[in-house]
Amino acid sequence: MGDRDRKDTLFAEFARVGKALGSPKRLELLDLLAQGERSVDALATVAGMSVTLTSAHLQTLRGAGLLAVRRDGTKAYYRLAGRDVAALYAALRDLAAARLPDVAAAAASYLGADPDGVDEIDRDSLLELARAGQVTVLDVRPAEEYAAGHIPDAISIPLAQLADRMAELPAGTEVVAYCRGAYCVLARDAVRLLAADGRAARRLAEGMLEWRLAELPTVAGTPA
Repeated sequence: MGDRDRKDTLFAEFARVGKALGSPKRLELLDLLAQGERSVDALATVAGMSVTLTSAHLQTLRGAGLLAVRRDGTKAYYRLAGRDVAALYAALRDLAAARLPDVAAAAASYLGADPDGVDEIDRDSLLELARAGQVTVLDVRPAEEYAAGHIPDAISIPLAQLADRMAELPAGTEVVAYCRGAYCVLARDAVRLLAADGRAARRLAEGMLEWRLAELPTVAGTPA
């Protein structure tokens, strides 16, 4: 028969990961870091927190083995400790959506109920059309996320710049916009802007998180 204290110690180690995940803000930080390495300052700005609080959350995630850190002078840059961390975050998110009815209402409230519809396209269909040169793939994430990794041949126009840069998109070709993941609002907003400009547009049903987890090709670097 196993020793109770030793068993408790083992399960306490498992619980360290669960405790680290038990914060909405820490989950948001994982969502952001699934796009690529970021500094504490950059994460604080995007997540709407102070640098001090952001750093504390990052330390908790790192203490649970979920993050790695790189230091450059006085700056600290965090990244996910591995692909398995991204998979864990995605699995937690999907389990919540499957088991908690309130997730659907919260998602609709944040993402928009789409009364006019925002058309979607799945990964396989996008790959087929892209290989045939029948679509323009548009990455509407911030430039630093695009640089960390993007779909090959995707054009980078962050959502905040899209209204002023429509002319950079090829005329007469359908646009497929994508962003961070299934619960990212950027691509939805981009499709609405494109449709209002009279362009045929759809959004990738998921995003870069799911694209990477499916082990599909990505390219790093800034636009030429």
